[in-house]
Amino acid sequence: MMLTSTNQSSPFTILLVDDRAENLLVLEELLDNGKRQFIKAASGNEALKQALKNDHIGLIMLDVQMPDMDGFEVAKFLKTNPKTRDISIIFVTAISKEEQYVMKGFEEGAVDYLAKPLDSNVTRAKVNVFEQLWRYQQALKQSAGELATINKQLEKFVYMVAHDLKSPLTGLLTQLHFVEAMNDSGPVAQAELADYVGDLKDAGYHLSTMISTILDYSRQSIDQQSVEEVAVAELLSQTVQLLFPPKHINIQVIEPLPVLSTKKIKLQQVFQNLLSNAIKYNDKAQGLIDIGCTDKGKFVEFFVRDNGPGMTQEQQDKLFRLFQPGGHSQRESSTGVGLNILKMLVEEQGGALRVVTSPGAGCMVSFDWRK
Repeated sequence: MMLTSTNQSSPFTILLVDDRAENLLVLEELLDNGKRQFIKAASGNEALKQALKNDHIGLIMLDVQMPDMDGFEVAKFLKTNPKTRDISIIFVTAISKEEQYVMKGFEEGAVDYLAKPLDSNVTRAKVNVFEQLWRYQQALKQSAGELATINKQLEKFVYMVAHDLKSPLTGLLTQLHFVEAMNDSGPVAQAELADYVGDLKDAGYHLSTMISTILDYSRQSIDQQSVEEVAVAELLSQTVQLLFPPKHINIQVIEPLPVLSTKKIKLQQVFQNLLSNAIKYNDKAQGLIDIGCTDKGKFVEFFVRDNGPGMTQEQQDKLFRLFQPGGHSQRESSTGVGLNILKMLVEEQGGALRVVTSPGAGCMVSFDWRK
């Protein structure tokens, strides 16, 4: 395993425990290589306090013969405490080397045994081995933390994919049911049927492309995801087509719109989330949705504005809480994941997302996107 630079540079901390001050000084002088840190304890009780107080101890050199609480008792307490049970212990002792004493040390949790008088070369070599083992242990902990972070990112990605594919699929199925109902009610003119089939086919192609793009995106790290020239007007046209807005919803794109050098799928996800919500919650007989932008130097500020029901302050407060829907209706089953991801995508750009709304006055969501 390769050790990270963080682990390589972190000081290795050794707790030295002996009731004789001169022995502590000798041990520190023997083991000091200029990069290690030492904590000293003159009794078993003090050793336990130091071990519980310091989270970064990598090794304990523990004298067996001490008044009040001997080394065996200290080791037993250390190994029964979840905070200290994984710290390596080397017993240092001048008592009998007979097997029963050595075995008692191992039974209480020691990982090695050194007999006094200490052989300086053997002592240094053993401590070097334990330092290396500690560094491997730290590297494994760091890797476990990184894996946990990656797993959380993957969970967000799964939710993102499910949410972003649901809207176009729902629209496509709605159109199919509509064509089926028309056919059941009577003969459909060939030209009209051809138009509907053409729209469905185009939507299918767009959806297939979207799935392929998401799969490519999932195989790449953030640094590898390609930046491309994106004509925002064309992107919006494709996104609207995928959402199959009802005929009573009029979506107006206010041009000109820019051509950006950006990661296309991320910008599409933001627009698709906003448009999907604006369509879904609109309660007017004639729904209006405007999309436009303002040049802000390094950023473009886009907005999506609708004449829907608007939101109360309570609903706004819930908007970006993961798994808690903002909701315009108790019947909605949305998890709130989409809006949370939308906020995350905008903040990745160094921008901010703003909501201006009030009950009955529609809603305008604006966001910054880096050029």
